[in-house]
Amino acid sequence: MPTNPRILKMTFASVYPLYLAKVERKNRSQAELDQVILWLTGLSQETLANFIASRATFPEFFKACTLNPKSDTITGSICGVKVQEIQDPLMKQIRLLDKVVDELARGWSLEKIMRT
Repeated sequence: MPTNPRILKMTFASVYPLYLAKVERKNRSQAELDQVILWLTGLSQETLANFIASRATFPEFFKACTLNPKSDTITGSICGVKVQEIQDPLMKQIRLLDKVVDELARGWSLEKIMRT
C-alpha cells in the first residue's frame, strides 16, 4: 500500500473528532475512545489531550508513541487493506489506530480490543 501524502499532512486534532463522532453514533463514550487510543499508543491522558489541542501531524503524533506490544495481534482489513500486510511503518500505525476505533464502534468489548 503506497503512503498517502495527504494523510501525512493531516493533524491528529482534525481526525480525533471524526473518531469520536463514529464511536458516539454507536453509543460508545469519549472515555472508551481515549482508553483504546491510550492502550495502543502508550501515551498518557495528558499527552493525548495536548495532541488533541495541538496542530501535530500524524507523523509527529506517532513519533511520540510507543505502540503496545499486543498491537502485533491486531488483524483484519481497514479501507480494504489487511493491516498485517502494510509495509510502511507509519501507515501501519495509522491503520492500526483506525482499526481499534472501528472495533470500538462495532461494539467490541474493551477487553477484546485491548487483546486481554
